[in-house]
Amino acid sequence: MFMGDKDFEKTNDEWKRALTPEQFHVLREHGTERPGASPLNAEKRKGTFRCAGCGQPLFASETKFESGTGWPSFWMPVEGTVETTEDRTFGMTRVEAHCSQCGGHLGHVFEDGPRPTGLRYCMNGAALTFAPDE
Repeated sequence: MFMGDKDFEKTNDEWKRALTPEQFHVLREHGTERPGASPLNAEKRKGTFRCAGCGQPLFASETKFESGTGWPSFWMPVEGTVETTEDRTFGMTRVEAHCSQCGGHLGHVFEDGPRPTGLRYCMNGAALTFAPDE
């Protein structure tokens, strides 16, 4: 399992105190929120989507697109901020996305996104916060 930067290692109790129950479930227990549950699906302002666990900038608003899946989707992360591992749960193989800084589970990456990358970073809104440009 990907653990992230040593500077952001915390005990489960520390994470539980720092996160909401839903954020903890998604980021630390590899959970998935219900489709359409996140208010970030409708976020259209210019700004930066950050990791809800550690605050690292993950996605520029310019890379967000409407995928129709019910989860915030992006075609490219900020360079060096998202790492991936193979996920073989539920009898299938998927690419799981993690914050490179704290190791938090963000969602999955699929090869059905728009140009120029052709990728869809399908992220749990609970794993993200949004900071609008000023």
